[in-house]
Amino acid sequence: MALGNHSAITEFILLGLSADPHVQALLFVLFLVIYLLTVMGNLTMLLVIRTNSHLHTPMYFFLSHLSFLDLCYSSITVPKLLENLLSQKKTISVGGCLAQVFFVFDAGGTEACLLSVMAYDRYVAICHPLHYGQIMNSQLCNSLVCGSWGLSFLDALINILPAISLDFCVNQSIPHYSCELPSLFPLSCSDVSTSFTVLLCSSVVHGLGTCLLIVFSYALIASTILSISSSSGRGKAFSTCSSHLTAVLLFYGSAFLRYLMPTSGSPLELIVSVQYSVVTPLVNPFIYSLRNNEVKAAVRRTFRKYLQYR
Repeated sequence: MALGNHSAITEFILLGLSADPHVQALLFVLFLVIYLLTVMGNLTMLLVIRTNSHLHTPMYFFLSHLSFLDLCYSSITVPKLLENLLSQKKTISVGGCLAQVFFVFDAGGTEACLLSVMAYDRYVAICHPLHYGQIMNSQLCNSLVCGSWGLSFLDALINILPAISLDFCVNQSIPHYSCELPSLFPLSCSDVSTSFTVLLCSSVVHGLGTCLLIVFSYALIASTILSISSSSGRGKAFSTCSSHLTAVLLFYGSAFLRYLMPTSGSPLELIVSVQYSVVTPLVNPFIYSLRNNEVKAAVRRTFRKYLQYR
C-alpha cells in the first residue's frame, strides 16, 4: 500500500463508544470477557470438529471454517477497541486504519459467502438426500470454501485500492471504535465518488447476491419440508436448518442495518456495529452447539477424553 498521498495526516482518532472514563472501564471488562469467550467458543468448535470422526461431514467442515472466520473477524477489531478503552491517546495510523478496512471487508465477505454455501449444503441434504454424498464430495466442499475466500479477497482488494488514493486532510476524528470505509469518506478532502461507487456496487453484488442465494435455497427447502407428510419428519428436517437460519438472521440483519444507516456515530449505529462485529462471532458457536445434539455429544466426548489424559 503506497501511502504517499496521506502526507497531510498520519493518524486518525477513534472516538469509540464513550468518553466517560468510568464507562470505558466497564466497557473494557465487558468486551474483554466477550472476546475471551469468543476465542474459547470458536477454538472449542474447531477442536471438537477436528477430533470427532462423527463430525467429519460437509456441514461440520463448513462450520469449522465459520468458527475460524469468526475468530479472525473478532480479532480484527476487538483488540484495538480494548487498547483504546485503556489508552488516553485513542489513535490509529492511516496505514493501520486502511489495513483494518481491508480485513473487515475480507472477513465479512467470506462469512457472507460461507453462509450461502452452508445454505446450499442444507438444500442438498434436504431436497436431494439420496445423492448428498455424491454431490457434496470433498472436492466440491474444498472448492466452495476456497472460492468464498478468493472472491472476498478480490472484493476487499477492489474496495481498498480506490481508498488508498484518497487524501485525508480535514478532520482526523472517526465517530466509531474501528475503521470502516463509510466512516472514512467524510474525512477525505479528495473526490470519493469512485470509492463510493465501487463500495455500492460490491455491496449489492456481494451482499445482496449471497443473500438471494440463501433465500432461494431456503425457498426450495421450505417447499420440500412442506411436502413431507409426517409432522415429525417436517420437524426433524427444519431442526437441521434452525441453527444456520439464526446465524444468517443475526449476520445479515445487523450488517444491512449498519450499511444502510448514514455514518453519524449515533448510539444506534454503534450498537448495530457491535452486534455484527463483536456479538455475532461470540454467539455463532453457541447457536450451533446448544441447538445441535451431535455437537453437544461430541463436546462431552472431547472433554471426557481430555480429562482422562490428565
